[in-house]
Amino acid sequence: MTESVLLSVAVETPRYSSVGGLLDYASEQTLPPGTLVRVPLGRRDMPGIVWQRSADAAPATAELRPLAAVLSSLPPLADEWRELIDFAAAYYQRGVGELALAVLPPDLRKIDDTPLARRVARLQQRPAAADTAALATPSERPELNAEQAAALAAIGAADKPVLLHGVTGSGKTEVYLRAAEAALQQGRQALVLVPEINLTPQLEARFAERFPHHLMVSLHSGLTPAQRLRHWLLAHLGRADLVLGTRLAVFASMPRLGLVVVDEEHDPSFKQQEGARYSARDLAVWRAHRLGVTVLLGSATPSLETWQRALEGGYLRLALERRIGGGVMPTVKLVDMTRLPRDGAQERVLAPPLLAAISERIARGEQSLLLLNRRGYAPVLHCGACGWKSGCPHCSAWRVFHKADRTLRCHHCGLTERVPRACPDCGNLDLAPLGRGTEKLQEQLAALLPGARVARLDADSTRGEGALQQQLGAVHAGEVDVLVGTQMLAKGHDFRRVTLVAAVNPDTALFSSDFRAPERLFALLMQAAGRAGRDAAQAERSEMWVQTWHPRHPLYAALKAHDYEAYATAQLGERRAAGLPPFASLALLRAEARTVEVARAFLHDASSLAAAHAGVTVYPPVPPPVAKVADVERMQMLVESPSRRVLQRMLAAWLPGLHELRARHKGLLRWAVDVDPLAI
Repeated sequence: MTESVLLSVAVETPRYSSVGGLLDYASEQTLPPGTLVRVPLGRRDMPGIVWQRSADAAPATAELRPLAAVLSSLPPLADEWRELIDFAAAYYQRGVGELALAVLPPDLRKIDDTPLARRVARLQQRPAAADTAALATPSERPELNAEQAAALAAIGAADKPVLLHGVTGSGKTEVYLRAAEAALQQGRQALVLVPEINLTPQLEARFAERFPHHLMVSLHSGLTPAQRLRHWLLAHLGRADLVLGTRLAVFASMPRLGLVVVDEEHDPSFKQQEGARYSARDLAVWRAHRLGVTVLLGSATPSLETWQRALEGGYLRLALERRIGGGVMPTVKLVDMTRLPRDGAQERVLAPPLLAAISERIARGEQSLLLLNRRGYAPVLHCGACGWKSGCPHCSAWRVFHKADRTLRCHHCGLTERVPRACPDCGNLDLAPLGRGTEKLQEQLAALLPGARVARLDADSTRGEGALQQQLGAVHAGEVDVLVGTQMLAKGHDFRRVTLVAAVNPDTALFSSDFRAPERLFALLMQAAGRAGRDAAQAERSEMWVQTWHPRHPLYAALKAHDYEAYATAQLGERRAAGLPPFASLALLRAEARTVEVARAFLHDASSLAAAHAGVTVYPPVPPPVAKVADVERMQMLVESPSRRVLQRMLAAWLPGLHELRARHKGLLRWAVDVDPLAI
């Protein structure tokens, strides 16, 4: 009788559960690491991945349960992929199986071997990857300017991560395309990461147009489960040459990976904020380094962490300082709201000079973009008689008034109710909206600009299938005069008719408790300004208007000069003096419970455990900006160290004690560690 062997299997169990780490099972055959299997766990069969076999293939004991099934039709996941998972799990303090299974397509985790074998056979029958001669000929490609050519040459010779720091409209995408072309010519695959796939349709279209004979697939949460499985399999089997996706795509299994591009690397969307929290940008850098391939980080406003790495020489910085076609950056004009007549100044939609500038654009057949980073009609509904406001009964947040469907919506727990006919507290019929969202701004502009075609672009207006593409198509066709929207407007769009961009109310981020808020605001305004004047013929008269109550703030001075370097230098000086990233490493311990007292007590005990570790500062527990969501109370505690290595050692030693603590705190629902948090 054949002796069973012991296999270690990664199963989707959180590190913070009583069943964590790799689990041992008995197998009648030796399976290579990376093989997908199904294993019994409790009363259920669970998907798993063979992670390692014992060194001596010891016989299984009677206590070990056998594998339930083996997906032998799929090639095992490569060593390189498992190393990426191992690193990410260790760095972000997650379970290996928790992370590994979470990033695989959902359908792959529940499919049987027989239907999977049929799928794999069909995909294997696809034509082989296109011959390198099928690439676009030089005549089909735009000619590179001197900066682009120099950058491309430097990328080809680089032995470190490359920061492509180019102003908006400087031709970064063409550099990405040429770098991808070089990888394809070598028979390698290219991975292109974008912040949000729905906001960058033009990038996807340009890659598909440039490489029509090469299979390109996308990986993002907007795909159906069947689409996601098919695209993942095409990448895993090496049939897809190009993979374009969001942060999840950093974990794509690609056996021939030769290039990684991270477009708009500064964007916070690259950080996963729920579940297994990770930074796709940082993992892309690690993965490329491990494989010895080029990673290209592109942005007009790099994150301060990336910028500092470039200053230290860890990254190669390549600058694209001129716009394609010789166009200039838009002139920045600050509207000092304190100088407007006090009568109704707070409720004024647009300052008269800005309104006049928009009217001029409409008369010339040009377009304007108005940025207001708050969707809905108004942030809150208010009763003037008793002071009632539309708070959420389940969250420490306001329910936003949406006029289109007369609803109050909580953007945290999703609670949606019809607007009450009268005040729930006093019966007053006169309920009024407070503040302004994109929906209200669109309505007000339509009244101020009779005959103007005013459209809105935000998460509400693009909810329907194909709605985003339809609205963008209308803008590109010149069927919109004024486009109102949230930060969606500032990402990746090439609006050729836009000559004016305006930020309506950006001041709220200037004095936020989050130290990264000014950095995000500056990046948003710089990116938004870059939407204006992208047609070189109109660049000279393009403008960026900012309505502000603080026109002398240093952030706006740097914006007027389009001087990212000056702003970054000032911010880095403040960060260094305060001991904040990138000059320190942070982690947040988050606790969720039915009561604040339970969450606070858990964090207090956790703080006592951390006190034994030198080189680490633990701050007192505090509530996050939104302290209650869906009737769950939340608290958090910041851990800081000037050394990333010291912090990692402390976290690894701290977690077993935290697991033991949970049993002593009845009512504690969840706890988790967030390494390198983007918001505190």
